[in-house]
Amino acid sequence: MNWKTAKKTAITLPLSAVLLTGVGVGSISASGHGGEAPEMSHPTIDTAALELRTHLSHYLSEHGFLAVETMRNGAAGSADFEASAMALSANTEDLTAAITSVYGEEAGQAFHDMWSAHIGYFVDYVKATGAEDEAAKQEALDELAQYKADFSSFLEGATDERLDADALAEGLQMHVNQLIGAFDSYVAGDFEQAYMYEREAIEHLHGVAKGLSVAIVDQFPEEFNNTKADTPAGELRAHLGHLLSEHAGLATIVMQNGLSGSEEFEASAAALSTNTEDLTAAIASVYGEEAGQAFEEMWSEHIGYFVDYTEATAAGDEAAKQEALDELSMYKEDFSAFIATATDGEVPAEEMANGLQMHIEQLTTALDLYAAEDYEAAFEEIRTAYAHMYGAAEGLSGGIVNQMPEKFSADMPGMPETGMGGTADSANMAWMLWALPFLALAGGFVVARRKEQAE
Repeated sequence: MNWKTAKKTAITLPLSAVLLTGVGVGSISASGHGGEAPEMSHPTIDTAALELRTHLSHYLSEHGFLAVETMRNGAAGSADFEASAMALSANTEDLTAAITSVYGEEAGQAFHDMWSAHIGYFVDYVKATGAEDEAAKQEALDELAQYKADFSSFLEGATDERLDADALAEGLQMHVNQLIGAFDSYVAGDFEQAYMYEREAIEHLHGVAKGLSVAIVDQFPEEFNNTKADTPAGELRAHLGHLLSEHAGLATIVMQNGLSGSEEFEASAAALSTNTEDLTAAIASVYGEEAGQAFEEMWSEHIGYFVDYTEATAAGDEAAKQEALDELSMYKEDFSAFIATATDGEVPAEEMANGLQMHIEQLTTALDLYAAEDYEAAFEEIRTAYAHMYGAAEGLSGGIVNQMPEKFSADMPGMPETGMGGTADSANMAWMLWALPFLALAGGFVVARRKEQAE
């Protein structure tokens, strides 16, 4: 079915009603977040509008992450191509099921066809590249250009022109350029550039989620208890969700590359390190190089243990695998204690430790499944790990906001605009520093404690 013709009107129903239904990790329900809402005297990360933004951020950024990985696997002809493509399809199914539950099978199928079509054009580009068919590559790009125009018009109409079609088209072109750029760079052997494009694609889609959620909430304020999707507290939650989920996604790919001995291992590890540096640079810019270095050592340390586990798995060294797990267990306890102390108990150590244990199990299980060549289960675990980090971001940001509410009051100066696309600059990260001074200090505590234990 061609969604651009007969079924187009079926999918221009109010998008907010669709997104208010359950989509995989739970319902986005106004009744579950603040009741009648709000004149809130205390800032919070727990509102209906911020739930909408979180779900959009999760699924849109995951789409970008999985699309890049699927295209890359297609180019390499790797054994896990089908599994990665299935994970990307599952990402689509999460939203399709929500639409179907509200509007029925026909409308659900219309959306499914629309979303799947644009993914298909990227796949066409991958196939054409493998066949060295320049005409077919251009045809795929032409299809994406048509999709860009149609989808922009659809969103403009669905949001009662709160989103401008021209601006949307520009943002969609960035999305196309980022995914195609990542793929072309990979094929050319420029792996560092390929991972740079991947990170830009992920960040861009978080910006799209912000712009779309702001428009939807403005269009249907009562459905979201008159809460906002772009509050200072919401920005903290969104930034943490972005960086933490990206950490999980990139970590799983680094571990896969390390296990297989892929020539892109160093580039993927560098991308993961850059994810760490984004926060380190922000801390150093406010608290100085020493505090920044303390944080970097702390964060890099736990990544190193996952790399140790990967190397031990590749070598078939069970003792070394257990040693890596023991190090991660110690890190879990140290990090949980420092977060609990830093937040004055707003984030309990036991809850933090439980969440960290889940993170450890998700990443190591994904690697174990990949090593066993159960690629489908491996990518299911990767999706679980990616989703888990949004819960971690919710808990951590909630604790920080409860601890320092004055830093997140609604009358704080406006947040840097990410808009409907583009790569946000480093100014965005500075806003996290209102809530994260403890990280640099706690980093020094953990590093010092490790040194004492080593001695």
